[in-house]
Order: sequence, then structure tokens, then C-alpha cells
Amino acid sequence: MKQFWRRWTYEVPLAIGDALWEALVVQLAALLDRLTVRKVIAFIPVVILVLAYYHSIPIPPELMLIGDFLAYIDIFSVLFLLGVLSRITTVMFVVKQAAARIAMLAGSIVAHVQRMSVRHRRQHGAPTRPRRKPDQSEDDRALGGSWGQVALA
Repeated sequence: MKQFWRRWTYEVPLAIGDALWEALVVQLAALLDRLTVRKVIAFIPVVILVLAYYHSIPIPPELMLIGDFLAYIDIFSVLFLLGVLSRITTVMFVVKQAAARIAMLAGSIVAHVQRMSVRHRRQHGAPTRPRRKPDQSEDDRALGGSWGQVALA
């Protein structure tokens, strides 16, 4: 009789308490860890349909439309993400083209500066050396004199 009393007063309540702890705390915590906002939103139309069929109170059509919208929220989110991604790819294309043009411009500026040879240029106001003019032209030198002397003789 002592075993029976111990079992029903001590072991059975402990087993029930352990089962309740497992179901109401551990399993509920695991469910809440897996629960996301998307899953909650997807479950709202199910709640609306259950309320519509099991209550005698009619549900307004606006509420049904909200339920339909929430049921199709995945489609709307995919379309929205595709729109955002297409804008991002367009922006990245423009940025890539701008970077290529800036690199090309920098390369042409460097090449132009190297062609100008900035280090060896004269100062802007520096006088140039006068060139020496020959006394006789090539024709005069070939004849051994100047044309003026030939004409006088």
C-alpha cells in the first residue's frame, strides 16, 4: 500500500508536470523560435476563413480582401524585390560606366602631360636666342660669290 500511495502522490504528479513542462514550455519555445513574421501573415487568412465559416456574423468584404492580399503577399514581395534588383543592376551599370570613363580620362590626361614634357618647357617670358643669318645664300655660295658682285662686273 505504501508503494501505491507513493506512486500516486509523488511519481504521477511529477510525470504530469514534466509532460506539461515539455508541451507548454519546451515545445512552445521551439515553435516560437521557428515562427517568423511571414508565417504569421500567411496564417491570418486561415483565421479569417475559419471565422467566416463558423460564425453566424457575416464578415465584411473588405476583411476578405485583406485576407486575400495577405495570402498573396509572397507574390507581391517577389515582384517588389525584382523591381528593386532591376534598379540596383541599372545603378551598378551606370556606376561601372562612369568608373570606366573616369579611368579613361585619367589615362588620357597622363598621356597628354607626358607628351607636353612639362619639365623641359621654357618659361613663358624667357627671351629666345636670335638665329644667325648666313651672309650668303646657297646659290651665292655655289658660284663662289654673291649675285650682286656678278651684276656689277
